[in-house]
Amino acid sequence: MALDLDIDRIRRLVGEGVRDKVYPGAVWAVGDRSNMVIGTPGVLDPDRPDEPMRHDTVFDVGGLTEILAVWPVVGALVEDGKLHLDEQLGDFWSEVRGHPLGRVTARHLLTHTTGVPPLTDLGDLYGTRPRDIRDGVLREAVRRPPGEAVEHTDRAALVLGFLAEEVSGQGLDALAATRVWQPLGMTRTCYGPLPGEAAARCAPTGLDDVTGTRLRGTAHGRPARLLGGVCGSCGAFSALPDLAAFLRHVLQPGHDGGRPGFGPAWTRESLRIRTGDDPTSAGGLFWRPAPGTDPGTDDIWVPHGPAGAGAWLSPKQGRWAVLLTNELYYAGDPGPLGHIRDAFRSVAFA
Repeated sequence: MALDLDIDRIRRLVGEGVRDKVYPGAVWAVGDRSNMVIGTPGVLDPDRPDEPMRHDTVFDVGGLTEILAVWPVVGALVEDGKLHLDEQLGDFWSEVRGHPLGRVTARHLLTHTTGVPPLTDLGDLYGTRPRDIRDGVLREAVRRPPGEAVEHTDRAALVLGFLAEEVSGQGLDALAATRVWQPLGMTRTCYGPLPGEAAARCAPTGLDDVTGTRLRGTAHGRPARLLGGVCGSCGAFSALPDLAAFLRHVLQPGHDGGRPGFGPAWTRESLRIRTGDDPTSAGGLFWRPAPGTDPGTDDIWVPHGPAGAGAWLSPKQGRWAVLLTNELYYAGDPGPLGHIRDAFRSVAFA
């Protein structure tokens, strides 16, 4: 059965972002468990105007790393019985024992109620050595007691990435690949830096603050670059077909035959309000109701973050949507992209 969707309106909306130089190009899709509609307006790189966007263009997905890597890996460890959401980290993790994070739980991190400060430039705070950055993040003071308030911070995903490595004895990149991406057939999803041929198919982002050259296949997020390409808050690369496989699994686990480490129990645990009824702070585990929607009636969820990250899903409608752009190419005001994303979501789930 075809999707009931105003495709022309979405095409106009996303195309206006190309016309107004919000981004050079975009790849969008709206789908359910078996159908999908795709659009690819614009170009990969304004310096190569004859090369259009394609449905399999690889993007630096930035904050979506939290949902593609950290959230499912933590879910796999929980379902394996290796991690308990309400156990204080200091009870089993020697690196944080005796420090403020020792009183925090994995649930606090997943609901952004840890009380830790927002993520600022790690290099300015802790230097550029990965060991010093890890020590600094894990020993940082908290601003308020855990559980007192919802405050989104990229540190939550960063700490959870370190925690997953501690509990499993594996690197986050290996964990995500073996427990999530490979079982779902997500062959284009990985951490960077990408090798030459793969980087050539990647949408470029901003300028490297050291070399002044355009980043392509190397993460734009500085935490990932400082930590060798792999961290919980950013650094992953992916493409639309892989995101479609992932979101379809979240909506209907096992439908396409893939069996990653997380299943329906983790999705149900995550897509429930865990932080009160205030619409400005209500959220689940690394997901929250899409801004401007009612979680009880609309049931549309977006990754927890200031502006979302270009992916949405609705268990009630059995529908998902993705909008991938390389807006960092122009490094402009983020406001127009936020408006486009909100309007895209509104049409996709109308």
